[in-house]
Amino acid sequence: MNEPLVLAGLVTSPLELISFLLAVTTVVLNIRQKHWAWLFSIASSATYAVVFFDARLYGDMGLQFVFIIASVWGWSMWLRGAGNGPLVVKRLNPGTRAWVLVAWFAGFVVLSTFLDHFTDTDVPHADGFLTAGSLMGQLLLARKKLENWHIWIAVDILYVGLYVYKGLMLTAVLYGVFVLLAIAGLRAWSAHVEKRA
Repeated sequence: MNEPLVLAGLVTSPLELISFLLAVTTVVLNIRQKHWAWLFSIASSATYAVVFFDARLYGDMGLQFVFIIASVWGWSMWLRGAGNGPLVVKRLNPGTRAWVLVAWFAGFVVLSTFLDHFTDTDVPHADGFLTAGSLMGQLLLARKKLENWHIWIAVDILYVGLYVYKGLMLTAVLYGVFVLLAIAGLRAWSAHVEKRA
């Protein structure tokens, strides 16, 4: 299912195309706060794991398995809510924002060191940095924290360059679309945000 395919001048594969469509559906449903987004996230992550393995982006491949687990958790959170009520969009407090940045940096150090020493990837630092950031974005998304969109905007912009470098042109286009969708998500969720998390 990974034979080359030319689509609108971009060389891709049927599996990358399917992953692309599932991922766009996921983000559109996330913006609308529809819990079905998590089902599409699971399917997209499963197919993208194979695409990234073929491209030797092992951090991103491993991230897809974490995304599957996080998607099951996120789906549960969005269906059951927190405490006695449904989850609502909230902002992080300044202290939590600082901890998110510390966790992102720590994840970057651990992942890039592992990728550099134990895999044959040619982009261990970029892969580690973006993988750690994606983990933070996914965790905040599952808890309906507004700042998840800030992280996704930053990470997705950088992913465009990484995927162009790796020759995953359709996925680079997808992440360009993700930047626009993350901006739309930030605007949409900002209209529903509560003042404190």
